[in-house]
Amino acid sequence: MSERGATGPGPAAIQVSRIMRPDDANVAGNVHGGTILKMIEEAGAIISTRHCNSQAGEPCVAALARVERTDFLSPVCIGEVANVSAEITYTSRHSVEVQVNVMSENILTGAKKVTNKATLWYVPLSLKNVNKVLEVPPIQYAREEQEDEGKKRYEEQKLDRLETKQRNGDVIFPIINPDRQTKEPYTVGYSQSSLIHLVGPSDCTLLGFVHGGVTMKLMDEVAGIVAARHCKTNIVTASVDAINFHKKIKKGSVITISGRMTFTSNKSMEIEVFVDADPFVDEPRERYRAVSAFFTYVSLSKEGKPLPVPQLLTETEDEKRRFEEGKGRYLQTKAKRQAQLQQAARQ
Repeated sequence: MSERGATGPGPAAIQVSRIMRPDDANVAGNVHGGTILKMIEEAGAIISTRHCNSQAGEPCVAALARVERTDFLSPVCIGEVANVSAEITYTSRHSVEVQVNVMSENILTGAKKVTNKATLWYVPLSLKNVNKVLEVPPIQYAREEQEDEGKKRYEEQKLDRLETKQRNGDVIFPIINPDRQTKEPYTVGYSQSSLIHLVGPSDCTLLGFVHGGVTMKLMDEVAGIVAARHCKTNIVTASVDAINFHKKIKKGSVITISGRMTFTSNKSMEIEVFVDADPFVDEPRERYRAVSAFFTYVSLSKEGKPLPVPQLLTETEDEKRRFEEGKGRYLQTKAKRQAQLQQAARQ
């Protein structure tokens, strides 16, 4: 890991690098999106925890609160080096914004390409009292506009988190061993999938709560299973909409990660993923919703070319409603991308 320059009391940027191994990838040799998300979160946790402990005060660990939309611009392959660069770009009184870029490197040819860009939000939790959120040391901005832009992003993500909580009571019943022969192909029920995981010490931070990167990797695995069952082809993560971490997950909890198809376009599919936690060690309590997000996948041929995605067949009114909501998100993202391309062409 390497570091460079500083704009405040802590490191302004760090870089984490790792070579991609066969167990990081799918059968086609493309590195799982969840592996990259886990590396992104690890880099963000390192730089934000260091920053939050850069001044005298209570020791703390930075906990992941939210990941903004993340696009997978290009796949990373086995044998390539993933270079993850993280930089603190904004601090509020109780949160840290970290922007992360991932660049893949072919160490045989030296060829490099940007594969991911992500923005993450962290909050510092006291080591003495995990329910106590500490104040964040401020950073110095090169330009006054940077602070204003950061504050705008902070308010936008705060509003979006509140809107997500309002619809967070939705339920996906775990489907562990469904009889798919009784279900119609290309329906929501046919591809819906769940994974159950017991949270162990290796999944957790110093505070005994699950690393955000571990959770995101499991969510990507479930979303990938849903996409593969729907298409029956090689599939890759194209993007992840904002991931909201609503509540902490404690060591010893059993988590259920459930995914269902919500929308399909001609070349992409949206999968909604929920993480529900059952804490039954030390402090038994009722199941609660811990994390939620939308993943977008694309179908690829053996040559890596995009394939058409079979149309999702909706059967219930709720499925039809979720399909229309997914279509709205798809069209909104498409319009935003086209506007960005037009703006870049004018510059």
